Amino acid sequence: MSNLENTQAQMRKGVLEFCILSIIGQGEVYPSDIIAKMKDAKLMVVEGTLYPLLTRLKNQGLLAYTWKERSSGPPRKYYVLTPIGEQFTSELRTTWQELVNAVNQTTSNNPIS
Repeated sequence: MSNLENTQAQMRKGVLEFCILSIIGQGEVYPSDIIAKMKDAKLMVVEGTLYPLLTRLKNQGLLAYTWKERSSGPPRKYYVLTPIGEQFTSELRTTWQELVNAVNQTTSNNPIS
């Protein structure tokens, strides 16, 4: 892996948790739906990464899940944010916006005044 690819992978990994929490914050969601939304956004995540992360976030009290019966096949586990998870995601959103603003300010081509 080149230095550029490694740096890009690290940058993506750094925002993965925030993106996943944000997706779950939009409403009850099944893990394969999270993977599809991340793929649509060109932020690839695989089951082997997602499931341990969901377990960790649940153990931290940020997520809860419910089992839903289906007409065919086994029941599915759907995730939602807990009130603590909603607050945490809101704080991450603020931190993200501050970071975006700081990066944009420091990487712009405008001369220092």
